[in-house]
Amino acid sequence: MKVLYNDGTVAECAEDEELDVLRHSAAHIMAQAVKRLYPEADFGYGPATDNGFYYDIDFADTKISEEDFAAIEAEMKKICKENLKFSVFELPRAEAVALMEERGEKYKVEHIGDLPEDARITFYQQGEYIDMCVGPHICYTKALKAFKLTAVSGAYWKGDKDNKMLTRINGIAFRSKEELAEHERMVAEAEKRDHRRIGREMELFMMADEGPGFPFWLPNGMRLKNSLMQYWMDMQDAYGYEQVDTPIILNKSLWETSGHWDHYKENMYTTEIDGEEHAVKPMNCPGACLIYKSKPRSYRDLPLKLAEAGKDHRHELKGALHGLFRVRAFTQDDAHLFIRPDQITEQVTDTAHLISTYYEQFGFPYRVELSTRPEDSMGSDEDWELAEAGLRAALEAMGVDYTLNEGDGAFYGPKIDFHLQDCLGRTWQCGTIQLDFQLPQNFELEYTDADGAKKRPIMIHRAGFGSFERFIGMLTEQYAGKFPTWLSPCQVKVLPVSEKHREYARGVYDALRAAGIRAKLDERDEKIGYKIREARGIDRVPYMLILGEKEENAGNISVRDRSNETVERDLGEFIADVTAEIKERRG
Repeated sequence: MKVLYNDGTVAECAEDEELDVLRHSAAHIMAQAVKRLYPEADFGYGPATDNGFYYDIDFADTKISEEDFAAIEAEMKKICKENLKFSVFELPRAEAVALMEERGEKYKVEHIGDLPEDARITFYQQGEYIDMCVGPHICYTKALKAFKLTAVSGAYWKGDKDNKMLTRINGIAFRSKEELAEHERMVAEAEKRDHRRIGREMELFMMADEGPGFPFWLPNGMRLKNSLMQYWMDMQDAYGYEQVDTPIILNKSLWETSGHWDHYKENMYTTEIDGEEHAVKPMNCPGACLIYKSKPRSYRDLPLKLAEAGKDHRHELKGALHGLFRVRAFTQDDAHLFIRPDQITEQVTDTAHLISTYYEQFGFPYRVELSTRPEDSMGSDEDWELAEAGLRAALEAMGVDYTLNEGDGAFYGPKIDFHLQDCLGRTWQCGTIQLDFQLPQNFELEYTDADGAKKRPIMIHRAGFGSFERFIGMLTEQYAGKFPTWLSPCQVKVLPVSEKHREYARGVYDALRAAGIRAKLDERDEKIGYKIREARGIDRVPYMLILGEKEENAGNISVRDRSNETVERDLGEFIADVTAEIKERRG
């Protein structure tokens, strides 16, 4: 696809950049349509996003709702049909300001004031509409063939709550109508799989106005969470970790030593205890450092691998909260490894194998990313070079393909991130391996080496799920609530056909419970069809046992699984099969 760059050249853009250009151009075309329909509109920012575009607009006293989208979309289609040519020009700062003032674009004038003195100020124009922009853009408006406006919301100018609230109009854009239709199909599927809806239906978790961002786990959710937790604990044992638990509230001095007070204070909850300032922990690593420092360590003690399913709290913005995906309290599946320099490749490799085993268990494909030193970092150039080289060496030793993400490391060290892909094609950053030379130095950690000299250990921060909350949200959507038997809150639901068969059903239920199977007995005076539909559509159980006169007389059970096939089984054999399925964590 040919595009217009801000130096006036027209050239083919890379295929992976086409959608970004289309979507950015769609924002300009939408702004032009809005300006035609609402001449008083004043425009803030209008970028492309991962799936579409948006524009933040000051409509003065006019209120815009989704009911207005049809008219805006119709005007956008008209503009595309007009096949207006995009052109670009550059102005000196004073002339740029004058042009924007002349056109009543006060937000653009302010934006110019924020630009560096040597910044090039370029403008793109199609028809009567002019927008300050660095581009690139499509050459003609007819190149935009498939778009749709999707949502309207509020957005503070520059993202600052002290500034005016603007109206944000969101849209999507694709290369073709077929791609747009496929996207809409995926969105509809995502809505069906939304973990918040499924969580309500299955009674997994709830949120309350009294604690926004703080999940309440309900009985079914706790059964699910505990099953996942048991899997996690078994995996820690298998990979040689020791499990620990550190306090939730710790003195300010600890967070000053770790560096979090300077780098993360705005996201921390604080309180005063005994006249001294304390903080609720946003992460577990400083506590692990104190455990390491609690007694002398030898080179023979390393690697020391401490796993912690620690409860962390972070002050996320209220507007960013989203079900279990973005919360203020979560359980981190954390671990901290204290190692010698000669153990870097071995331990990073072993840790990566553990994390990849998690994802294979749940059927998540993933990609790997190496993130390097950010601007806001601690430590010497030498330490950072050594840490980044150590992670590269481990990835190369494993033969893992990875992409480089420059400048996105933690403030204390570089990291390897694992990005999972779900059944809808969405990606989630979950697993991480972070190599850290800084915290051992800050906490003056040391071990006695073979030559008797005191040495500084290297610290590895590791998470696989990211957090139990986010991962459970992902699993809920991945399975659409139809969890594998070992994870399911209810593994078998016992359904007597009528009250005449309740006694027999109770006996079956008791046998299941005695075998350690999570079973529920539905004794309600409801029709069996209704019970089956609820068990299948709401509870989403792996197995239903339908028990009537035939089953009672024969002393067996009728089993219906998720395929909706019903077969007669011996109860003992069924229990043995399900028990093995749970033990082996199949599915």
